[in-house]
Amino acid sequence: MALETSPPATPAVSRDETWLATIMAETDNAKAAFGIEIAELERGRAVLTMPIAESMVNGFGITHGGLVFTLADTAFAYACNEDEHVTVASGADITFAKATHAGQTLTATAERRWRAGRNGIYDVTIVDETGETVAEFRGRSFTTNRTAPTGPGGPA
Repeated sequence: MALETSPPATPAVSRDETWLATIMAETDNAKAAFGIEIAELERGRAVLTMPIAESMVNGFGITHGGLVFTLADTAFAYACNEDEHVTVASGADITFAKATHAGQTLTATAERRWRAGRNGIYDVTIVDETGETVAEFRGRSFTTNRTAPTGPGGPA
């Protein structure tokens, strides 16, 4: 389902107690801090965008790799929290394909590849505003026994 992204701090995601990604949308301080917005959200899939600010480039004037990873990891988190059980990363790898710069917008599309028991594999493709691949990320998920957060910054 496509979601409205205005205003940026409050995407139109309806809370569903059986779908933790919708609760994360209310409580994710990191997403807000980096200007990440949810463009699409469905169980097992998420599309997020992030504008690259001048403060996000490294000493070479290119987007810091850690921030590209942050966008990918955030999209992964929304895709893998597809039920009422808190799911976290057990590992992830990223391959950088293209440099980007301040003023560009990155889009990360995360999709479930496999999920069984408490484990899953999710792939995330990050592209720039022209559709060119910037990076490929593979995340491995683990479903915990933790309870859902109760509010912004609440326990998980």
